[in-house]
Amino acid sequence: MRRKINLLLLLFSLVGGAVGFVVGEILLNRLPGDLPGMVIIGLYFGILALCIGVFCLVAEMTKPRLNGSSWRQRYVGASWKLVVPATLVMVFVVGLALEFVYELNLGGLKQVKNIVFVIDDSGSMEASDPDNSRYGATKMLINKMDQDKEAAIIVFDDRVQLIQPFVRLKDQGVKEEVFSRLDGLEPMQGGTNIDLALTEAMDQIKSRNSSSRGTLVILLSDGYSEVDTANALSEYKKDGIAINAIGLGLDNAEGSALLKEIASQTGGQYQDVAEADQLTFAFQKIYDNIGERTLVTKRTGPMEDSGIYMALRILSILLIGAVIGLGLGIMFDNRYLAKSFSIGGAAGGILAGLLLEFGLSGEEFIDVIVRLLACLLLAGVIALFTLVVPVKENQGRISGRRRNGHSSPASNGIGERPRDGVNRGF
Repeated sequence: MRRKINLLLLLFSLVGGAVGFVVGEILLNRLPGDLPGMVIIGLYFGILALCIGVFCLVAEMTKPRLNGSSWRQRYVGASWKLVVPATLVMVFVVGLALEFVYELNLGGLKQVKNIVFVIDDSGSMEASDPDNSRYGATKMLINKMDQDKEAAIIVFDDRVQLIQPFVRLKDQGVKEEVFSRLDGLEPMQGGTNIDLALTEAMDQIKSRNSSSRGTLVILLSDGYSEVDTANALSEYKKDGIAINAIGLGLDNAEGSALLKEIASQTGGQYQDVAEADQLTFAFQKIYDNIGERTLVTKRTGPMEDSGIYMALRILSILLIGAVIGLGLGIMFDNRYLAKSFSIGGAAGGILAGLLLEFGLSGEEFIDVIVRLLACLLLAGVIALFTLVVPVKENQGRISGRRRNGHSSPASNGIGERPRDGVNRGF
């Protein structure tokens, strides 16, 4: 048992971590909306593990410093067969499971899954939003929503029109159908009745009757109407449904005050938008704060500063790091490396988890750099830990054949001592 290091393996492990990071970032940016978030995160870590494993395997084949020259001569083929199940498959399953736990609504607060758009279409909108930018902003936001989320759209003047009942945005085809309904909308041209619009929105929420799914309302108007807020907002407050209000080009104080009150009483936010072309940013700001959370992105919403989710993220990355290390040991068919790599992966996971928890800011460029450093920490600490936890060369196979109840000399099974005096395998 010796403490030693393969510097080539360390270098290649870092390269593998960087390659896995690049592939993972591509998936992270392109797959939302097409796959559930926990599948994407599982793939992110599974591919990272695969890339680290492949590059470590190449390094040890080139310079067998840790596993011994006999491994390269006799068992490298078995390692290539194990690389995918021991890294990609195993870490994907663990990452998916941990992301599932991380997305659970702990502490009684629900993660927003349903969004109701309540859009003013009164006659005054022809002056406030002549290009219908409000519908373009609605499309943009729906296009960003994941496939496990649902949306409903209500437009109103002094009447109410349900454009889209709640629909699960399971694929792009469903989203295109919603867009076509918005494109075919005829202007309503009437006055403004916010009270009636809020009543219709609550009726739609009740019809969905899904208590486990958090719901959010986005209310956009450029006018004012009489609203009995105590009555209109009572069910919203009782069910914890926030109304995020946007005032478009409001010149009168009454309209702004009403929307501010609606947002404040329900726990939502109010935004005052001067020009219609700024609505996309207003909608995006709301969506960025609805309570999204994944293991590799900034946590937003009511649980942003939660100690529970802080500890859960760090623990999850620790476990993922340990499983990556274990997978490398299985790939090399060496229990000593598996122990060293697993402990190293756990140590690297703690560091990477702390970096993600306190380094992610919500700024795209900064967050990309933070994730890169986290991936490199995982890859590097795993490869370095053979200097901390001693290892022994593996010159045998996991299992052997038995003859007449005893291991044959050639089989090198578990627990036997081969000719060179070195125990091998798990």
